[in-house]
Amino acid sequence: MQGEGQAIGGRSMASMTGQLLVATPALKDPNFDRTVVLLVAHEPGGALGVVLNRATEVPVSDVLGDWSALARDPAVLFEGGPVQPDSAICLARMRHPVRRLKGFHQVLGAVGTIDLSVDPERMRENVSGIRVFAGYSGWGAGQLEQEIEEGSWFVLDALPGDAFVDRPDDLWPMVLRRQGGMMAAVAHFPPDVSLN
Repeated sequence: MQGEGQAIGGRSMASMTGQLLVATPALKDPNFDRTVVLLVAHEPGGALGVVLNRATEVPVSDVLGDWSALARDPAVLFEGGPVQPDSAICLARMRHPVRRLKGFHQVLGAVGTIDLSVDPERMRENVSGIRVFAGYSGWGAGQLEQEIEEGSWFVLDALPGDAFVDRPDDLWPMVLRRQGGMMAAVAHFPPDVSLN
C-alpha cells in the first residue's frame, strides 16, 4: 500500500503524526490484532503511537487520582502498546484548538499529549477530556513503513473524537466502515479466520 507521503524506494516521506494505523486482517502480531493506533509522533528515526481500543479494568482514579475528574468514559487506563507498560501517555482533547499551552503538545487539531506532571487544575478550563495509556507502540527507523508496505496496516485519517469514543471496542469496525467501499467490507472480517 503506497501513496503520497509514504516511503517509496528510500525517498523521504511526510510525517504521519495524527494519522490512524488500523490493523489489517493480515497483521499477525497478537499485540495489535484488530487495533486502532493513533500516531502521536512520526519522524525519520521512528514512530510512536497509542492503541485507542484496548481498555483495561483499572480506573484512572486508582493510578492518577488528580486527573480522574478529566477522564472520559470509560474512565479507565488503556493498553497503549507493548513498549514500557509501566509508563503513561495521556491524550487530551482541548475545548478550543490551542496553539500554545504549557504541557500540551498538539497531535491533531484539538487533540494532543499532555504532561501529567502539570497540575490538572490548571488544565481544567481548557481540557474537555483525557485518556490515559499504559505503555505505547513504537517502531524504529523504517520499521513502520515496511509493515505498511507488507500490508499490516491501513493508514487512515483520524477524527478528533476517535481517541475518546465511549465504546472503544467498536472503534476498529467503526473506522473501517466509515471509509466505505471495500474497506468497509473488511470491518466484517471474522476475527478467527487466518490469512495464511
